[in-house]
Amino acid sequence: MTSAAQRQRVAFASITTLFFAWGFITVTVDPLIAALKAIYSLSYAEVMLTQFAFFMAYGVVSLPAAALVRRLDYAGSIVVALGIMIVGCLTIPLATHFDTFAIVLVALFVIASGITILQVAANPLAASLGPPERSHFRLTLSQAFNSLGTAIAPYLVSSVVLAGGIFAAGGAAVSAAQRAESLRHIDIAFLVIAALIALLALFIWSVRARFAGSAALEEAGEDTSVLRALRSRWALLGAAAIFLYVGAEVSIGSLMTNFLHQGDVFGVSLEQAGKLVSLYWSGAMVGRFIGSALLTRVRAGQLLGAAAVCAALLCLTVRVTPGAAAGVAALAVGLMNSIMFPVIFTLTLERSSASRAATSGLLCMAIVGGAFLPRLAGHIADVAGLRAAYVVPMLAYLCISAFGLAAAQALPHARRPAASPAH
Repeated sequence: MTSAAQRQRVAFASITTLFFAWGFITVTVDPLIAALKAIYSLSYAEVMLTQFAFFMAYGVVSLPAAALVRRLDYAGSIVVALGIMIVGCLTIPLATHFDTFAIVLVALFVIASGITILQVAANPLAASLGPPERSHFRLTLSQAFNSLGTAIAPYLVSSVVLAGGIFAAGGAAVSAAQRAESLRHIDIAFLVIAALIALLALFIWSVRARFAGSAALEEAGEDTSVLRALRSRWALLGAAAIFLYVGAEVSIGSLMTNFLHQGDVFGVSLEQAGKLVSLYWSGAMVGRFIGSALLTRVRAGQLLGAAAVCAALLCLTVRVTPGAAAGVAALAVGLMNSIMFPVIFTLTLERSSASRAATSGLLCMAIVGGAFLPRLAGHIADVAGLRAAYVVPMLAYLCISAFGLAAAQALPHARRPAASPAH
């Protein structure tokens, strides 16, 4: 008979495929931004509506997603989430057929709604599939495979959506046929993604029995309402840190293609710049594998604080340094980003006085930061240039560093003496 430990290992390996999938799809939006900006002649603030539509799903869908996970269990809710993502991908060709940017935004919201359900189910599941003292390690390792998806996506998707069509015009007048070709390339990218998600859904359904009993959905009698998490100081602080982290990471990734394309940075074509964005996300992937090892030796809060300070300094370098050095610094932020999300998530779960389900729901809602900070960065880029926009993530990273250092000084909630006041 398969032991409980073996069952958990198989379940953990299966759930990690989901981290890869939603990482790939989330970062597909980065080269898509550069493509849509050119196709629809949008400003940076306007094209950042793509990220606004995508990440608003986390604010809108997280609460229903938590209820869905409780009703359908992990396997059922994950398959439903993947089905929703397929619907969103298939809506993209509808948007290009009608040549309507607004429908693209609707499609991205639908895709992100599915990813939100995956996040609500998979993050606490990965953290709980094994000994509690190794939760930082497990979630960081899963996030490393999420980063593998984010590293591959910009290169592959840029090769499709930023190649040919209007991007082959070389500054000449763009014809209707070239514009139609660019829209068709976007269709192809999302149809392929839809097919791959369908295969993943079939795989998860085939191994659904592995999740049964691998991890409890919730402890008996615990309050799973997000409202309970709003009464926990550490849940609120963790949500603020997630809001700022996702906003900072998405702001940088969204602007990266156009930033590296500038003549005073790397001066390469948009397609080449889009492919170089893979280095930004590859840094996060490498850092998460390294971070998984470091977190077995270094206190999580201290490592988070140090990484966030380094990220802030790199953003400052982008702001004040001329030439290609600014491009190198921007790409290097990815390495510093690597451990931030999983460590913020698990530090908050440990210190929150609310249940894991309630705290996880609030943290997933906080991912809505990816909707607001990129819009702010886009407005700054329109007014003062792309370098100035890096002030937004710089300030966010400084706040995250303060959270990490404060968490390093605080005991996990379960280890506090019984007389300790609730926070």
